[in-house]
Amino acid sequence: MAAAGKGIVMKLVPEDDYMHPLESATNFNESMYFNVFDRANRIGGWFRIANRPNEGKGEMTCCIYLPDGRIGFMFARPERHDNDAFDGGGMKVTVVEPHKHLAVRYRGKLCLLANPQEMVDPGKAFKNNPIVPAEIDLDFVGVSPMFGGEPVNADGSPIQQKAEESFARGHTEQHTRGKGTIRVGDESFAIDGLGLRDHSWGPRFWQAVWWYRWLPMNFSDDFAMMVSITCRKGEKPRAGGMVLRGGEYVMIRDARIETVYDDNDCQTTFKVWAKTDEREYDVTGKVMSLIPLRNRRRTPDGEDLMTRITEGMTEYTCDGVQGYGLSEYLDQVIDDVPVGKREGY
Repeated sequence: MAAAGKGIVMKLVPEDDYMHPLESATNFNESMYFNVFDRANRIGGWFRIANRPNEGKGEMTCCIYLPDGRIGFMFARPERHDNDAFDGGGMKVTVVEPHKHLAVRYRGKLCLLANPQEMVDPGKAFKNNPIVPAEIDLDFVGVSPMFGGEPVNADGSPIQQKAEESFARGHTEQHTRGKGTIRVGDESFAIDGLGLRDHSWGPRFWQAVWWYRWLPMNFSDDFAMMVSITCRKGEKPRAGGMVLRGGEYVMIRDARIETVYDDNDCQTTFKVWAKTDEREYDVTGKVMSLIPLRNRRRTPDGEDLMTRITEGMTEYTCDGVQGYGLSEYLDQVIDDVPVGKREGY
């Protein structure tokens, strides 16, 4: 265990790649996420599966960025009353070797969007665009150490959390190489690309965070980054992340981002400055293809809350090297304006 603060240590063990005991919190969530971007074929994708058994459901999301700018997307909430496996909505995740090798399989449908912006109205988008069969088989192997873990008390006991304010109890990330096949309709692609995976568990509401900017990127097998800037309502933004160099992670101590938005308030280009103990990094990002998504929740008091998440396949440049990854912008939306944009991010 590593020190994480006064009286708190960070637990990071291979066993945490498996499922965790179900907690009593109504909003208990356990999820895994993977992305991969194949620069040779200019195709990418991300995949998320979650269990929310105390709410009686799971969550499955599959998103494929095709080379011509079209996006294939599907979301499902399959019935789920246990936390025994990641298997639902046509997607299954298998831990082949913890912290080293996982596999993702999907058999289902995708809504094929020539204009991904139509997903601002999911009902209309699914009605007016073709639904095609999809088959995905990908193996993800770590190219980095694991990052993160679960903050626990010095004696190993869990930290007490306010479930209604929580986003995760434990969270790990790892840069990866993904290989396999993606089939969308009658098109098939052999995939060999780089990406990132994460795993979260514990109580979660998407509205627990005011806004964040999450930028996972890969330039090569031994040069990658994850830059994160997160803000809770009424607090100052917190920056963090890591840089992969020579097989080891170097922690990011500070970061800033300047974003150019389009008329739909979606990121188009941005500049990132990140600082480690060793040096400073200047990164530029150019969004190649983007889909806007949302999460809605009604509070016990009857208030309707709406979280917007824009997911962009992004071309990155740093130190003269070109790479690929994702730019994920999460915002609560107040008076039709994403709050992070309003605050200058």
